[in-house]
Amino acid sequence: MNPVVTLAAAATEGLRWHAVPAYIAAQLVGAVLGVWLAHLMFDLPIWQISQHARTGLPQWVAEVIATFGLLTVIWGCRAHHQPVTAFAVGAYITGAYWFTASTSFANPAVTIARSLTDTFAGIRPIDAPGFIFAQLAALTLALPLLRGQASTN
Repeated sequence: MNPVVTLAAAATEGLRWHAVPAYIAAQLVGAVLGVWLAHLMFDLPIWQISQHARTGLPQWVAEVIATFGLLTVIWGCRAHHQPVTAFAVGAYITGAYWFTASTSFANPAVTIARSLTDTFAGIRPIDAPGFIFAQLAALTLALPLLRGQASTN
């Protein structure tokens, strides 16, 4: 459900590259449908554009840290069974919400979806590319570590 994780999986030979476009497309569609469903559940207008400013070096550094941490948690749990990974990821994202200035989007699909809500969780569409770039930068920084972990499992 995270394009950065999908790209990391392909780069560490855990997913075939030809599957990546379909995975990312499904993740993006799922994120947008999810935000629209949340609006419907809370009786909000389904179509919204965020006006919530989230930009600048502190926010982008926080996104690099949040995304790098998420990737290392996932790859660190790979030797364990799925319930361990699911719990660790949930705990990490919950914690990262509180310890990062960006509230830990750590996911390009979530970033795009959050640009489509004008609630407290939103991000202006003009600010989303900075977050996505930071998430991809974190992937680039994490890949040597993830590849090393993948080769030891």
